[in-house]
Amino acid sequence: MREAILLVGGQGTRLRPLTIATPKPMLEVAGVPVTVHQIERLRSAGIERVILGTSYRADVFAEGLGDGSDLGVEILYAVEDEPLGTGGAIRHAADLLVSGPNDPVAVLNGDVLSGVDYAALIAGHIAADAAVTLHLTRVPDPRRYGLVPTDPHGRVLEFREKPTTPEEIVTDQINAGCYIFRRSVIDHIPSGRVVSVERETFPALLAADELVRGVVDDAYWLDLGTPQDFVRGSADLVLGHAPWPGHDPVDALVLDGAVVDSSARLTGGSCVGRGASVGRNAQVSGSVLLDGAQVGAGVRVSSSVVGAGAVIEDGAIVVDAVIGDRARIKAGNELCAGARVWPDVILGPTSVRFSSDV
Repeated sequence: MREAILLVGGQGTRLRPLTIATPKPMLEVAGVPVTVHQIERLRSAGIERVILGTSYRADVFAEGLGDGSDLGVEILYAVEDEPLGTGGAIRHAADLLVSGPNDPVAVLNGDVLSGVDYAALIAGHIAADAAVTLHLTRVPDPRRYGLVPTDPHGRVLEFREKPTTPEEIVTDQINAGCYIFRRSVIDHIPSGRVVSVERETFPALLAADELVRGVVDDAYWLDLGTPQDFVRGSADLVLGHAPWPGHDPVDALVLDGAVVDSSARLTGGSCVGRGASVGRNAQVSGSVLLDGAQVGAGVRVSSSVVGAGAVIEDGAIVVDAVIGDRARIKAGNELCAGARVWPDVILGPTSVRFSSDV
């Protein structure tokens, strides 16, 4: 049986207020939770059993995904009492694995959209008899990430911290948050404490001359950690830029029960959630309207997320902003430049251009 561990315990603080009630991996991109996108692609690669390493709002995962029967896999839950880091979370979830010591176990970070071929990664890992195989991706500006240089044969040479000077940028390859572990390697991770795989587990394997492979793959990859990337990921799925088996690309996706006035304009891969509404002459571009959101007449929403049940009244403008669940933006407001409005907040009529947390 092929197994995978999905690490979904993070609090998603960079995505607040969206993650106050919903953990980041359960937020819907293009109308489907991130975790479901990942599970469906794992299933297509032959994974039959998925263990979710949860912590923050673990109940949301259990309520939304159940035992996995609706997704064609078996889902189990390893709930951390307190965050254990990437390595600690992997070791905690390992108690639910049934794989043998030499079997491959896929491990994914729960906040990434990726087009990498999981089946090919697993096959290459087995053929090489590697301790760990990492998916690496290239990025134009690697300063935000730890660096993973490899030799010409794909053997990982070291794990470098985020570079602070140009001289420290020795490669544009970064850890893409997808690993194939030999099961016995997971079992040797210390249990019951915080462990970083990049600072502790992987360097120890290199020191012991174990084979740690890095597979550079330039398939679609996006970390959904910020509101801008969350919106981009949803739009990329709708437009067909990101992999979504069975989906036909469209310029905008309108989900069941949504009502869009015929004069409204939806573009840029926007997604209108279930039961949401878009009024007369409204313009929604490259944005996500979550379930039950209401966008009034003449409203302009661009590169933004409007939370579940939130209301944007007639004529308001929302650009590069996040509106929390059930918030209400009165007519005449203009929110821009990274504005974030918390759930249930009501912003009265004003000519002020908000660009900070409210």
